[in-house]
Amino acid sequence: MAGYTEGTPCWVDAQLPDLEAGKRFYGALFGWTFDDDRDEALLDGRRVAGLLPKRDGRMPTTWTVYLATADAGTVAARVRAAGGQMVMEPYPVGPFGVLALAADPGGAVLGLRQSGGDDGFEVVNEPGSFCWMEVYTRSPGAVDTFYASVFGWLGRQADPAAEGREPGFDYRVWSPPGSREGDDTAFGGRAVITDAFPAEMPGHVLVYFAVRDCDEACATTVRLGGRVAEPPADTPYGRIAVLHDNQGARFAVLAEPAAGAPAAPAPATTADREDTAGEAPAEPLLSEPGSGALSTDTVPLTRPASGASELSGPSSEPLPDLSEPPSGA
Repeated sequence: MAGYTEGTPCWVDAQLPDLEAGKRFYGALFGWTFDDDRDEALLDGRRVAGLLPKRDGRMPTTWTVYLATADAGTVAARVRAAGGQMVMEPYPVGPFGVLALAADPGGAVLGLRQSGGDDGFEVVNEPGSFCWMEVYTRSPGAVDTFYASVFGWLGRQADPAAEGREPGFDYRVWSPPGSREGDDTAFGGRAVITDAFPAEMPGHVLVYFAVRDCDEACATTVRLGGRVAEPPADTPYGRIAVLHDNQGARFAVLAEPAAGAPAAPAPATTADREDTAGEAPAEPLLSEPGSGALSTDTVPLTRPASGASELSGPSSEPLPDLSEPPSGA
């Protein structure tokens, strides 16, 4: 995919039961406007995300992150060889190229996007835009091997002591192939679904959006009919919260520290924090986004919830068997 390193985030979208309600929600929360001809959200006229009507009731209401590829068919073969599965085989979508949905060995679903004409992010790491992704899994060893094998991701294991965490804390930070692994090039991380999470919670990908004020974003979400799944918490890289929109799609927000602000205290350990409304605490973002891996100045060096009636976490239903793309895709 031109302009993006293979296997790195190039797009996010959400398929919603009520598209117009979704536009009102995200327009008020992030300041997005919308290109109805392309089902795209814009931030100051720049492509930032996709909002689409849900055409297939078998699919959850969720945000999906898409990884760039020059050949979706080749990557689909690597996914199967590495122990993953294809939820939806590659299919053409006109000017948007070729799309596919894959699941890693832990069940987390992510998209593949083979470039068409003009597509992908035009802005990242600014308030109202994508800034980070996290894969949550119960099978960290298999998942780490999977992403290294399929996409060539470089992993750095977080040091619990350096992060102010308890011994045994397991978090991996990912950088794109061909880069020097570390915070300067990182675009995402891998967290473990521990016993602190509900037993029915499956592997999933959590999409982060940058905001100016995390607490204000939470208040706005509630005012607009959404819900705070995990309340704001300080991390060394900013203040984060996990939210559900007004239709149940789950996402996170991050407000980076203001320039010159004192360093945030180390995040509380799982044992120090109480679950909120049955939600398990989200593992904090451990690597600073926005420093290199996702910059539209250079173009990136290089999208889990069960719906409005079930807001306790990502859907625990098995992956749908989709032999055909949804109608109208």
